[in-house]
Amino acid sequence: MQVTTHPQAPEATSAGDSYRSRGRHGIRKHRRGRRGSGHRAQRGTEMVASRKWFVLAPAISLVGFGLAAPSDGPTDTGDTYADLPNSVTVVATIRDFKAYGESGGHPDFERWTGGVRVGLVATDLDTEGKPVAASLTGQNLQTDYQDSSLQPINPALYDPALGDIAGSLRAATDVKIDSVESFAQWYRDGLHTASASVPITFNRKPGTNTYIFDSATDDPFKTRGGFFPVDGLLYGNYASTGHNFSFTTEMETQFEFHRGEAQTFKFAGDDDVWVFIGGKLVIDLGGVHSAHAQVVNLDRLSWLTDGESYTLKIFHAERHTTQSNFKIETTLQMRQVQPPAAADLAD
Repeated sequence: MQVTTHPQAPEATSAGDSYRSRGRHGIRKHRRGRRGSGHRAQRGTEMVASRKWFVLAPAISLVGFGLAAPSDGPTDTGDTYADLPNSVTVVATIRDFKAYGESGGHPDFERWTGGVRVGLVATDLDTEGKPVAASLTGQNLQTDYQDSSLQPINPALYDPALGDIAGSLRAATDVKIDSVESFAQWYRDGLHTASASVPITFNRKPGTNTYIFDSATDDPFKTRGGFFPVDGLLYGNYASTGHNFSFTTEMETQFEFHRGEAQTFKFAGDDDVWVFIGGKLVIDLGGVHSAHAQVVNLDRLSWLTDGESYTLKIFHAERHTTQSNFKIETTLQMRQVQPPAAADLAD
């Protein structure tokens, strides 16, 4: 197995747009910074412009087209998991949006604050493999539902027979999504959407089968101060923060399920994140909120069959300044399928 050197995420600059979000309810006004047209992406990526669209093409050697790129496993025989690769790279699609109140802005970005909302999306993906808005308000997650090891879980997976501990939900009346139609744009390319492909590298924790990506400790995100995969790109940074907010992240990977091995997947971050396994919702952290976590032990998923391969899909959104956190821990041995296309700047 050939060792692949994974590049850092790009740090280029390109043309920006100014906007103003709502100034009430504690939401600050921001403006995107201006960027010169001659700037290009750095650190192993390049941005190709053709008329009115951009492609961020990672200069990275992957194992096959669009596949996860593992490095060689360690040679230390003291490592029980020495046969596993040290790292695995999955290519994510980042879609950038202009903010609510800006010309061409999206009504769901830089508009709301609040806490975790569950039930915003349907439990099943649509026929295109995308999440569907099930409620514009959802329910407030007051206290976490927990498994028997006190890890936070999706309330919909709560099962007292497994030793789970009940949390609490509260009805909500204020919307966190403008409409079913506006939500359908989050993970699709189209008008007023700019997209880019960005490699995300998961590093194996030494001596274990756990893979971790953490924007707080992994560069270049650590240096940038958070999960900012398209800083200086697409619609550009906010002058007030120096970062490009108002974007979504879509990732897709495959794995083989082994019942009884306690395979787990955990996400911690902000804002919205929904994780689907086999097309069904397993992590539900909707809404505009500070960093929050949920974990799923795949043994509790009754629709999975031992020894079969399944698709895991992650849908994330960064909808409000001033922080962006993104951490994944998993014991799944991931391999990527064809990543979603990323080639649009259509406004």
